[in-house]
Amino acid sequence: MRPSDPVAARSGPPARGLWFEDFELGRVIESARRTVTEADIVAFAGLSGDFNPLHTDDVYARRTPFRGRIAHGLLVQSIASGLANQTGVFDGTIAALAEMVIRYRAPVRPGDTIRIRLTVTSKEPEPSPRRGWVRFETLVSNQADEVVIEGEWNTILLRHSARR
Repeated sequence: MRPSDPVAARSGPPARGLWFEDFELGRVIESARRTVTEADIVAFAGLSGDFNPLHTDDVYARRTPFRGRIAHGLLVQSIASGLANQTGVFDGTIAALAEMVIRYRAPVRPGDTIRIRLTVTSKEPEPSPRRGWVRFETLVSNQADEVVIEGEWNTILLRHSARR
């Protein structure tokens, strides 16, 4: 299902991000780093209702194969998404994050510092001159450069002609 056209309802400051045409195959975007805190994990548990003891109970978590508490996978993905947004490349030019594939590769623990790296793997203009599809490979890594999440994002980005 493709989202309805967000350009028609758009208002506000002019776009500062990159347009569909600006994303070349192989282009890499790397975010700043952010530390995942105890407070993040507690807040996410409260927000999501996911109080799995693997995330919230030190004694329980030490007896698991993880040997300690870990952050919720979706918390880590949410932080990574925010870090990608903070790069500025999508400011005012992303119409939708239409699809996300997530593969968890390693746990993230309280105190770990993560970043996301996006690499353009494909792009396809829509018949409409207003937008196109850009697919990114995504790699979220920790402070030791170990990949903790890998996946793909399929985005709809506005084209230069959408500025009118």
